[in-house]
Amino acid sequence: MIDHELKNQPRYRRVLLKISGEALMGRRDYGLDTETVAAIAHDVADVVAMRAEVCLVIGGGNIFRGISGAADGMDRAQADYIGMLATVMNALAMQSALEQCGVPTRVQSAIPMAAVCEPYIRRRAERHMEKGRVVIFAAGTGNPFFTTDTAAALRATEMKCDVLLKGTQVDGVYSADPRKVAGAERYQELSYLDVLSRDLSVMDAAAISIARENALPIIVFNIRAPGAFAAVMRGEGKFTRIVEQR
Repeated sequence: MIDHELKNQPRYRRVLLKISGEALMGRRDYGLDTETVAAIAHDVADVVAMRAEVCLVIGGGNIFRGISGAADGMDRAQADYIGMLATVMNALAMQSALEQCGVPTRVQSAIPMAAVCEPYIRRRAERHMEKGRVVIFAAGTGNPFFTTDTAAALRATEMKCDVLLKGTQVDGVYSADPRKVAGAERYQELSYLDVLSRDLSVMDAAAISIARENALPIIVFNIRAPGAFAAVMRGEGKFTRIVEQR
């Protein structure tokens, strides 16, 4: 019994999990796949059961991407605000899925929407996590021209998280997209400067810079693999670590 409990002790006390909007699509071409959302919620619930403090940032690319809207001729700032609203929709869907798993959850939005969620208040968010609630940060930073990756790095730093976990659709950082390029190299560990100098498309430069300035480790793993989140929390499974170069 003691060995089992030790095995399930999380390596990190407080974490932020960044999930791309595309990860919520499942096999669909657009929108939300309820089975995929439920599966991710169960994985988050397993980590909460390990007595880790968890917060989330979810992208909105499954519904609307601001940069794509701008490319189609829309004003970039306006397009980014639409993208922020998409992240609120995803956050509410994830909140519902988590609460069906018995996990108390709060959504805090950088754009005030009092009818559906709380405004972002740092100290209140910390208190929620201390009480075992999962906090989902929505609407990015509340500003156009910043991605949800940047919002994730910012919120993880503000929340004093031990690590920023990025759940993607592949099991780490590769030299190229392994789904498109055969023989792409998978990295076990990288420095922040490696990511920037090699122009690896794991996170945008602003997010990497925030993490580097605050010595915030980043771990990239496959969120679609069942149980991968809990495995990473135990230091197991496949993933790529991004840390300061020794």
